Amino acid sequence: MLIGFEGTRASKELLNFIRGEEIGGVILFRRNFESAKQLKILISELQEASDGKLIVSIDHEGGRVMRLEDNFTHFPSAARLAESGANAVYDVGLKMGRELSSVGINLNFAPVLDVATNAFNTVIGDRSFGSDPTVVADFAVEMMHGLLDGGVLPCGKHFPGHGDTDLDSHLSLPVVSHTLKRFEECEFHPFRVAVAAGVPMIMTAHLLAPNLDPRWPATISKRITNEILRKDLGFKGVIITDDLRMKGISNLMPIPDAAVKALEAGHDMVMICRIMELQRQTLDNIKRAADAGLLFGLEDRLARIATLKGGVRRP
Repeated sequence: MLIGFEGTRASKELLNFIRGEEIGGVILFRRNFESAKQLKILISELQEASDGKLIVSIDHEGGRVMRLEDNFTHFPSAARLAESGANAVYDVGLKMGRELSSVGINLNFAPVLDVATNAFNTVIGDRSFGSDPTVVADFAVEMMHGLLDGGVLPCGKHFPGHGDTDLDSHLSLPVVSHTLKRFEECEFHPFRVAVAAGVPMIMTAHLLAPNLDPRWPATISKRITNEILRKDLGFKGVIITDDLRMKGISNLMPIPDAAVKALEAGHDMVMICRIMELQRQTLDNIKRAADAGLLFGLEDRLARIATLKGGVRRP
């Protein structure tokens, strides 16, 4: 599990939760930030509770998706960066990585691999490198390499492709009605290229693609997560959900149930960005599912997470 929390200090309850339940990672938001110095102290306390094994992540894409201020550079959006060419994208990724790793952040939920083919898409829009899947793939890999060289693990998102939606999955469940052939030609292409380039983590999307799975959204779809992403695209890294509190999935079922279904579908990690009691309930539900034998390949999942953590550079 990867969790979010409130405040700019690590409470005793939070540290005990991380230590006692061996929580896999945390995600930081603006609510956790006062200054670079404060953030470095906070992350050090969190890592101490985890014996230095914690994934410390953030959404730090540039443009409108930035959580940090003060000493951190405010980078342009992906769409703006794409106007400057591949070298500029790599350089931004490198500087991002160096700034994030300097305070102990070791994973960035970037680059965005979505192809922006819908002008009415407000949730992705300029977060994408563009409307051409080849351009998106090329620039995303440059960003990925820059982040890695800067000391931070990248995470490509949002599979199977959130670029042609007109609904925000924070608020409702988008539907993408493309054929498999269209997905193969457009939406899947940046993910295939990123997988071939060694992206270590991919995040799925809360969206329904009825021609891929007529019943379940990607978050809880074994067909999309395990059969397409894991087997067809050959992805060997860690698959993580987007925040399960988002309405695109939480409107369908209770969050603890969605977490189990996401793991049953083939995810390695689930993310819940607020409310420790909800995180505890979800973890208890996962334990019950594991004890009942509902979760296949647990050792393989733990091995993938361990490999991911082994790629983290310590500040």
